Parts: sequence; structure tokens; C-alpha cells
Amino acid sequence: MPIRPFSIVSAFVALLALAPAQAQQRIVVASTTSTQDSGLFAHILPLFKAKTGIEVRVVAQGSGQALETARRGEADVVFVHAKAEEEKFVADGHGVRRYPVMYNDFVLIGPNSDPAGIKGTSDVVQALKTIKAKAAPFMSRGDWSGTHIAELNLWRAAGIDIEKENGPWYKELGQGMGAALNADSAANAYMLSDRGTWISFKSRGELGIAVEGDERLFNQYAVILVNPLRHRRVNKALGQALIDWLVSAKGQTAIAGYKIKGEQLFFPNANMPGI
Repeated sequence: MPIRPFSIVSAFVALLALAPAQAQQRIVVASTTSTQDSGLFAHILPLFKAKTGIEVRVVAQGSGQALETARRGEADVVFVHAKAEEEKFVADGHGVRRYPVMYNDFVLIGPNSDPAGIKGTSDVVQALKTIKAKAAPFMSRGDWSGTHIAELNLWRAAGIDIEKENGPWYKELGQGMGAALNADSAANAYMLSDRGTWISFKSRGELGIAVEGDERLFNQYAVILVNPLRHRRVNKALGQALIDWLVSAKGQTAIAGYKIKGEQLFFPNANMPGI
């Protein structure tokens, strides 16, 4: 049977009408290298897409860079771990509301030879003082990520202005968490890492956890919808759908279910206010 021209035209028009709807089912999330490098997104985002049909493209950067990306309106949602910067982002009108999602902790990684003699201790501030006093090699993310900001805060707590009091023993990398751990493994230096990326890290070499358990190493993650009144391209409905799923029982269960060799990497706490 011959195909009528109007049938072809009708089908083409139908495809054109469908294309924008499909394009709208995609959002951009500016997030951290730790959530990406740890494998969390690879675990939870397919579950979210299966539930909603929404595809999420992740731009993995340090938290400071991710917030800057969102300030330019180049993301729909920001998912980071730098509370003071997140609150300022919302207060300045760039974000709608900050939602706590999950936490883990930071750990101070170091060479198994432990030149600073701090392995097995739990006072991270005293450990940093010792590292500086002994000029033991230390590598910093140096990228204004949430981990880098946490590291700078810990140096301040130790009474050390690391920008003025560093030396050849202290090196800034300007790299994401996974790449930084690879560099640290090659250099056998101390470094602050989030526990999730450390657990997922395969090339540990001669590195191990030197210091853990200090309450100052608590690491909270939160998610924020970029303000659609400030940036017209922001997809408010789809971005909020992701946030609602992350803080829902199903989203929180998905986060808790991400484990490597039976070890849980992130702990949901969306129902805990004030964090």
C-alpha cells in the first residue's frame, strides 16, 4: 500500500511535538567530586530515572566551583558539602532552600610508615599541629571543594594560618578527590579525604587511615534548587522532583543501600533539622 504524503507529514509533526517534552526530562546537577568518585550517583540516579523518567547530568566539581556554576545559572540543582557557603548561596538569592540529605565523615589519610607518629589517634587538630612541626609531607586538594574548605577550617582550629605558614612539605593539587588520592598514593603524604571516596579508592598503595573519629570531621551533604526567578533556564519542576526524591523514604533508602564490600558510604539524615 502506498504511503500517503500527509501520513509522513503527520508523523514528522508528531515527532517534533514529542522532542521538546523529551528534552525537558533532563536536568543538570552541579555536585562534588566525592559524590561522583565514590560511585554514589552511579547507584542512585538510575533508580531515580526509573521512577520518574528524568535524566540527570552531573557536573562534578569542588563544592565551591559547583556553587559558582549554579550562580551562573548553569545547573538546575546543586548538591554539595560546604554548609556556610550553601547558606550564603541561599541568603544571596541564588538558591531556594537548603535540604540536608546525608552525611559521612572525613578521615586523615597518611602513609603506613607514619612519619608524623599520629596513626591511631583521634584528635585531628593535634595531628595537624604535629604534621606541621615535623614538616611531614601533606597534600591539599587546593580547589575550594568542601573537603578543601574543611581542611582549611581544621588548620585554623589548630591555630595555623596554612597560607602563610606552609613550606615545601605542603603541596596544593587543585584536583578532585579521586585524582588527589591517586597523587597522594604516589607521594606517600598525609591528606584529608571524605570517607566515601576513600572506601571506593582502589589504588591505596602504602596509604591508610591515620586519624578518624573526631567530631570535627563530621561531613554533611545538602541539596538546593537553583532559584528559577534568578535564572529562567532552571527547570523548577524537575529539579524539585529530584530533591523531593532524595529526601523521601525511597531516596534515603537508596542512599543507605549504597555499600562497597558491605561497608556503607553515606548515611541519610534528611529528617534531622538544623544540620
